[in-house]
Amino acid sequence: MAFVITQNCCTDGSCVPVCPVDCIRPVPNGVSPQMLYIDPVACVDCGACMEVCPVGAIYHEDELPTGQQRFRDVNAAYFTESPLRPRNTIRKSLPHRIDRGALRVAIVGAGPAGCYAAAELVRTPGVEVHIFDRLPTPFGLIRSGVAPDHQTTKQVVSLFEPILASDPVTCHFNVEVGRDVTHEELIEHHDAVIYAVGASRSRELGIPGEQLPGHYAAADFVAWYNGHPDHVHHEFDLSTPRLVIVGNGNVALDAARILVSGADALARTDIADHALRALAESAVREVVILGRRGAADGAFSLGELIALGELPGIDVAVQGDPGARPDDDLERSLKYDLVAEYANRPRNPENRVVTLVFSAPPLELIGEHRVEGVRLESGTIETPVVLRSIGYRGGAIDGVPFDEAAGRVPNEEGRVFDGDEPVPGVYVTGWIKRGPRGLIGTNRTCAQQTVTHLMEDFAAGRLHRTNGKALDEDIRALLASRGVTAVDWQGWLAIDAAERQRGTGSRPRVKYTDTAELVAAARQ
Repeated sequence: MAFVITQNCCTDGSCVPVCPVDCIRPVPNGVSPQMLYIDPVACVDCGACMEVCPVGAIYHEDELPTGQQRFRDVNAAYFTESPLRPRNTIRKSLPHRIDRGALRVAIVGAGPAGCYAAAELVRTPGVEVHIFDRLPTPFGLIRSGVAPDHQTTKQVVSLFEPILASDPVTCHFNVEVGRDVTHEELIEHHDAVIYAVGASRSRELGIPGEQLPGHYAAADFVAWYNGHPDHVHHEFDLSTPRLVIVGNGNVALDAARILVSGADALARTDIADHALRALAESAVREVVILGRRGAADGAFSLGELIALGELPGIDVAVQGDPGARPDDDLERSLKYDLVAEYANRPRNPENRVVTLVFSAPPLELIGEHRVEGVRLESGTIETPVVLRSIGYRGGAIDGVPFDEAAGRVPNEEGRVFDGDEPVPGVYVTGWIKRGPRGLIGTNRTCAQQTVTHLMEDFAAGRLHRTNGKALDEDIRALLASRGVTAVDWQGWLAIDAAERQRGTGSRPRVKYTDTAELVAAARQ
């Protein structure tokens, strides 16, 4: 008997070190796999991995939920292709304690990247960490990016809550660096600054017609239905029976799934109220997802592709050229096989449809005054609404070097560089460091790498030294003098409790979507 890793795997590797027989692969090492797998032969059925999984993705093979049974075969297939081999593992020693106040680090961004960085830093007793985020709420894309029907994925915050609530960590939410406090001021009052601000700009299509009304960034749609305060004002035309998404990564699948799931299913989630009302009146019956390459090269993860085919009342159709089946890569071949299976499934005319179109790069968005369709080599798909989901770019940070072409801060393994020279005391982690690649758990190894270099620089005396002022009082006084209402950890707990109390029936919470309302809830 064995345990099985399923769809919600976040790949942060929490399960790897607790396995007594070391049978979980591949081990995250800076290059994130899309999933982890458990060898069914070597597994000793102890359940240690299930106990520590932060997103509830691991089940005993006899207790797999409906729609997840396929993962039993996927786990086994991985080790058929890549037999389990012993690893040379070196147990990490605990860092040495340092004097309290000897190292003060500011982290800008309280999403997964920033939280994993804080978790690494506080492993060294004596380090003080100050986390800044421009929103009144922590957790970044876990709150505003993870789809509302993926509540188990959101459980990864259980890893971060004890860290942010701990004595060495001070939270300054509702504080925007560059507006409320400058980069130079952070440097003045900290020994080092780690930027974990993500990549929030959506890449452009670069084709004629993309300026037409009716064309939106899928990231804006996702933030809208998740209740991000910056995006609640958006309006999306859902009166059309067909909507097109360009790009076929997990964000595209999330958006498609939300569009066709129906209001009854979404009413059991934490989707924003304004989105729930709009989706209840939606006329969308088909979402067409355009991918420029074949089925094996789809940007979606295998887990999300499997989940798409298990949705009740939803058919998955396939069009275009799926390409050739690869022989040299398990996950790519499994994606291809699954798409082929979907193509041969019978269709129910009463069902809503997600249509996967392969080898179909868009050539033009057509229309006179607004979008009327998408032109492909094979013809035109008529639709008044197009969402682009082709990746993200980071934005420049005031006072920090930025590579506009790459859309990220220039760095070497987390150390920020200005030309050929490192910038003392300035670091990056997450998407602003490596670009928009990887899942939530990828940020763990990314943060470990950055913090390792920061600690090396601290030990070598290469960091800025603080001026010895009482940091908490100093920063708080500075923010107060500028009329900034900072929200601390207790303030977030008040928001969290209020939102949960607003939830009714099976809804886990009803979010506040206005910054002023969030701040007011924090002050209760």
